[in-house]
Amino acid sequence: MRDIRLAVIPGDGIGNEVVPAGLQVLDVVARVNGGFRFLTEQFPWSCAWYLQHGRMMPADGLDQLRAFDAIYLGAVGFPGVPDHISLWELLLPIRRGFQQYVCLRPIRLLPGVKSPLAGRGPADIDFYVVRENNEGEYSNMGGRIYAGTPHDTVVQNAVFTRMGTERIIRYAFELARSKGKHRISSATKSNGINHSMPFWDEIFGQVAREYPDLQADQFHVDALAARFVTHPQQFGVVVGSNLFGDILTDLGAAIAGSIGIGASANLNPERLYPSCFESIHGSAPDIAGQGIANPLGQIWSGALMLEHLGYADEARWVETAMVATLAAGVATRDLGGTANTAEVTARVCQEVERAAAAARAGH
Repeated sequence: MRDIRLAVIPGDGIGNEVVPAGLQVLDVVARVNGGFRFLTEQFPWSCAWYLQHGRMMPADGLDQLRAFDAIYLGAVGFPGVPDHISLWELLLPIRRGFQQYVCLRPIRLLPGVKSPLAGRGPADIDFYVVRENNEGEYSNMGGRIYAGTPHDTVVQNAVFTRMGTERIIRYAFELARSKGKHRISSATKSNGINHSMPFWDEIFGQVAREYPDLQADQFHVDALAARFVTHPQQFGVVVGSNLFGDILTDLGAAIAGSIGIGASANLNPERLYPSCFESIHGSAPDIAGQGIANPLGQIWSGALMLEHLGYADEARWVETAMVATLAAGVATRDLGGTANTAEVTARVCQEVERAAAAARAGH
């Protein structure tokens, strides 16, 4: 029996509802598999914790997380605490401290979900976005002088290194090969950002020459965003900087039906540190505590975690279960259904058992 040590940070708002739902599904997967189990430890770090302690996590927070195999994270952010506090004092320290330089987000229209794009079905929206997660526009470089005066001045620097840029682009090409995607598209803005983006383009071109079997192209990010809406079927893997990847994946989740099903994996591909798995929706304080939040984004993030941990077949059980649940009409309000969080979770758990049985029977 393999013990998988899982650090659980539910966070704020609906994170406290969807994370337990995701854990229910993971426990069913482990029970059906029979060869591993999750040993979880909960950490209360959140905006509520910040209001009590003056920080988002303890000074030794990363040291506490370091020994775990993975981190399962809910939504962080809540009214009363500025968003840059929750991001810079919890999420970014985890991503950077553990070299989780890949943010992988699947953009897939699941059967049973209606896209807001007219006439689009599951075959039209099925690609991955790879976001650089450690540097770029979210680099903590710059400063402010003359605050509160007419000369108030702010400088924010974007930092792009050859190592950071090349490794994320190379990861995207390798992902395309492993997932059977034949086209990889780069998000750039080299016509307007005249240092970092031409540098990004240069390295993308260098790496692309090593993968002659893949079609590589570049789009200015504004045109790329438009093509997500007009031609989503053209994409296989999209790679972008920290800011561009962040924006594009929210748009991707929207065209796939709801940000409530958006999943992500913050990966340290070398596995020197734990990776972190989180849904991309926010804490949704307007519906928190009502039991109606969509758990599928968190559940799908759990599937990404299973795959990272070496359980690709089990990850497919979860994805198959999600599709079967939606096909049965069991969906939350954001997807046009009437089910609550608990009902969707229970149905996914049932469908995981069915998917596992079918896979073992060879169907």
